[in-house]
Amino acid sequence: MRYFDAHTHLQFAAYDQDREEVFTRAREASVGMNLVGTQLDTSKAAVECASSHEEVWASVGLHPIHTSQSHHDEKELGTVGEAGNSFTSRGEVFDFDAYEALAVHPKTVAIGEVGLDYFRLDEDTKKIQTEAFVAQIELANKVHKPLMLHIRSGKHGEGESASWHSAYDDAVELLKSHAKVQGDVHFFAGKWETAKKFLDLGFTLSFTGVITFTNDYEEVIRNTPLDMILSETDAPYVTPAPNRGKRNEPMYIPAIVRKIAQIKGVEEEVAREQILQNAERVFALSGKESPRQILQN
Repeated sequence: MRYFDAHTHLQFAAYDQDREEVFTRAREASVGMNLVGTQLDTSKAAVECASSHEEVWASVGLHPIHTSQSHHDEKELGTVGEAGNSFTSRGEVFDFDAYEALAVHPKTVAIGEVGLDYFRLDEDTKKIQTEAFVAQIELANKVHKPLMLHIRSGKHGEGESASWHSAYDDAVELLKSHAKVQGDVHFFAGKWETAKKFLDLGFTLSFTGVITFTNDYEEVIRNTPLDMILSETDAPYVTPAPNRGKRNEPMYIPAIVRKIAQIKGVEEEVAREQILQNAERVFALSGKESPRQILQN
């Protein structure tokens, strides 16, 4: 293993036809990976896949958008009946005991993806998301495993009355109040001022293939210490250049690491080795709990 995909979803329906071939291509590219759950079903599938593949691990958690009825993504859940995209996925109530049973599995390395998603926000969903997030922080505290955070800000309301809600700011406050563990901020898309708040809490930031075709993330990457950066695909989404338009998969991680090295102004091998070490530390891939994984309150 020379690279690590910190956040990918090979257990999703998008890979039902050729999952083993995708695992093989990742192995040939020397890419290990963390399969991240979004609901109980996809969390179970992540653990099952990790159990049967070397250098594959799992995260288990309830994604904030799935705490209430939400958009149905065929890439995640598959086609349901003739409705297809029009199907609305169920809202799942977080079951602490069921997720704990998955969380204690030796191949489970994090709790996630969990957090706050305000892209389609109303006050009811905000409250539900917050309660589920806090419950999953408590699960992470109990099993001493890091958090894999999903955070997306958004607007509430329509037209001139719409107001911006920062999920990042709300997440920071909840972590300060409840978290005894650290972790990673998946697909970080905030400004440097926001990034510093998570770095100060000891959370790493992970970056996807988006950085290969936009400059929006360069300030944050330049300023973030190299030992606090992870690489991820978020596959099957956001395929890096020059493969945009194709389904994403972990074998493309080297392109993301290469771009991080370019932005940081360091040799690619230096970035590759450090980012791999970061993943080993954050997720305790050696089986030893990292001191940085536990906050001293």
